[in-house]
Amino acid sequence: MLKNGLENLLGGSFPELEGKRLGLLSNQASTDRRLIHARVLLQEKFGVCLTCLFSPQHGFFCEKQDNMVESGHATDGLTGLPLFSLYGETRRPSRAMYDHLDVLLIDLVDVGTRVYTFLYTMAYCLEAAARFGKKVVVLDRPNPLGGVAVEGNILEPDCASFVGLYPLPMRHGLTFGELARWVNGEFALGADLQVIPMRGWERAMLFADTGFPWVFPSPNMPTPDTALVYPGQVIWEGTNISEGRGTTLPFELVGAPFWEHGPILEALARTELPGCLFRPLVFEPTSGKWAGQDCVGFQLHVTDAAGFLPYRASLALLQAVVRLYPEEFRYKQPPYEYEFERLPMDLILGSQKVRRELEDGRPLGEMEGDWKEGLRRFQERRKRYFLYSE
Repeated sequence: MLKNGLENLLGGSFPELEGKRLGLLSNQASTDRRLIHARVLLQEKFGVCLTCLFSPQHGFFCEKQDNMVESGHATDGLTGLPLFSLYGETRRPSRAMYDHLDVLLIDLVDVGTRVYTFLYTMAYCLEAAARFGKKVVVLDRPNPLGGVAVEGNILEPDCASFVGLYPLPMRHGLTFGELARWVNGEFALGADLQVIPMRGWERAMLFADTGFPWVFPSPNMPTPDTALVYPGQVIWEGTNISEGRGTTLPFELVGAPFWEHGPILEALARTELPGCLFRPLVFEPTSGKWAGQDCVGFQLHVTDAAGFLPYRASLALLQAVVRLYPEEFRYKQPPYEYEFERLPMDLILGSQKVRRELEDGRPLGEMEGDWKEGLRRFQERRKRYFLYSE
């Protein structure tokens, strides 16, 4: 039976934590397999040594629906502990926050995609720990996309932002603990870092293979199926196309009032898109883009998760839409994730070149050929930080 890092901490002996003041970065998805929250379990184990809590984007209870919707500091009603927001007036922990702790425990559910911001909140915490002389302990959890496949272009430096600080591909195939080791090692952050690994996790496992319950880590990540398509479907955040927010199937649904099923399906047929099916439908978002209007679009069904290429599938759809609807299609304009000048689509794709080649109609196969060497180098470097063998 798989045990995550939280469960291994609770069931083990860690003398290096005894008597230390502990902080916890988590949100409502940070539970054991019984769905008991980490802060409750840690308070039972460590008592008054658990001194404070931190939350990432979307708030502690994942109540904030969209990007750049901030959370304030608060007091947790259940434990009585101060709760510091790291997605509010600041995204970096301050010295005053770290004065409450000796060790910061990080227990977050990640979704294996470069643009998911929890990774960068963790990186800021590592930087602050190095600066203020604190220790960080990451409690590892499964990557819902597995630990084998990687996909996409490597982020380019001029597109670095809070949705991509480091040269990662869109799908990176690392657990959160491995990401912490990679960031701390590759970029010489100098943090005193410890990872408490899982037991029973294998790199080929998708989330469905873990036997662990899914608790949504952000409001528009309701199921593991959402996580499967997210490495591609997230690109629609940078456009005027609905990515399904305001429906019960965010990121699985995509569309706009000006789309037409036939021409889009004809264009998609020119690219091999393994492991998936775009099923035509019409949906009406209740909020967000095109709220209250019929959107002609698709539900993206994953028919073979092991062979599915989410980034390729969504880029193929984007390329078709850009060509078919030049008058109606628009890129979202800044701001996006606290970037007020650069085009959000470039930040999401991690490359201006990728966007321009899509606009020019360059075949995706050729573009992917250009990415192979960067992916090969990334694959080799990431192995240094593996906690689980291939």
